[in-house]
Amino acid sequence: MKIYDVGIIGCTGMVGQRFVTLLEHHPWFRLTALAASSRSAGNTYGEAVASRWALDTPLPASAAALIVLDADADAERLAAQVDFCFCAVDMKKEEIQALEEKYAKLECPIVSNNSAHRWTEDVPMVVPEINADHLEIIKAQRKRLGTKRGFIAVKSNCSLQSYVPALHPLRKYGLEQALVCTYQAISGAGKTFERWPEMVDNVIPFIGGEEEKSEREPLKLWGHIEDGKIVNATVPSITAQCFRVACQDGHMAAVFMKFKDGAAPSMEQIQSDWAAFRGPAQELALPSAPKQFLHYFQEENRPQTRLDRNLEHGMAVSIGRLRPDTQYDYKFVCLSHNTLRGAAGGAVLLAELLCAKGYI
Repeated sequence: MKIYDVGIIGCTGMVGQRFVTLLEHHPWFRLTALAASSRSAGNTYGEAVASRWALDTPLPASAAALIVLDADADAERLAAQVDFCFCAVDMKKEEIQALEEKYAKLECPIVSNNSAHRWTEDVPMVVPEINADHLEIIKAQRKRLGTKRGFIAVKSNCSLQSYVPALHPLRKYGLEQALVCTYQAISGAGKTFERWPEMVDNVIPFIGGEEEKSEREPLKLWGHIEDGKIVNATVPSITAQCFRVACQDGHMAAVFMKFKDGAAPSMEQIQSDWAAFRGPAQELALPSAPKQFLHYFQEENRPQTRLDRNLEHGMAVSIGRLRPDTQYDYKFVCLSHNTLRGAAGGAVLLAELLCAKGYI
């Protein structure tokens, strides 16, 4: 397998730090370049994050020694020395869109953790187990951008990774409606309890933009390609409420689902479908792919965030408490690790898929 030289744009934030740790021993990807804002540029990475390292995993020595580039001013230099870049910058939406297109037009593929391009019609937003076929839209995107190698691919919102994979194999039964309440960890806001003491012993019933993403983004994942753009699915209709809770890592969701009249499968069939579900990530044996994507717990008190968020290196989804509901057909709870499966790990898995499929 070819070894790919990889850069990280936006390397100093929490997701950028996750990328750094995930690439330390990656069998396909070698971290060779780091970029951030002009404030960090010119320093070693170790100097840039000295007081901001937020992970339990130690800062890799090889990354600490790299000189941080200016993400904008040094774009040509960075693009010339890597095969592709991950992007996790903290900027205004319009600035992120411009920066990512700048790199794509420099023939540097971008695998983005950002939300800025999720609604660009020819940018694939991919969960590798669910809609790998959307990568075909890259051909149309390259035509629009005038590139041969460069393109942008994005991963979906972190909270979707808990409940969308669980709903996906059940759509064949005529899934019509879903009500979702998410309980999201503070690392989703790039915070630790030390930096955000207001979250200790607290729940905040609002996360800006999160409910709209939770309701709309799944429909793009379940959409189809038509005339050079991705056309969203129309069902199921989803309504969501999103809460920030006093938990460091792990997004949990309570899900209620309704099927077409008379079409609801049995609980045994649902659990069987979850156990059997595999996607291209598993079929291709991608390095970051969980062997078992969806895990169902029979215990009434599982999944639990502290016990189960790191299942299969944080790349699996945990499900439990499937039972009939008085207003919907069924309800259940589910959990995913938001900075691994939901953010950096999901983007690494997407990059692996892009490489395996020949797009990078």
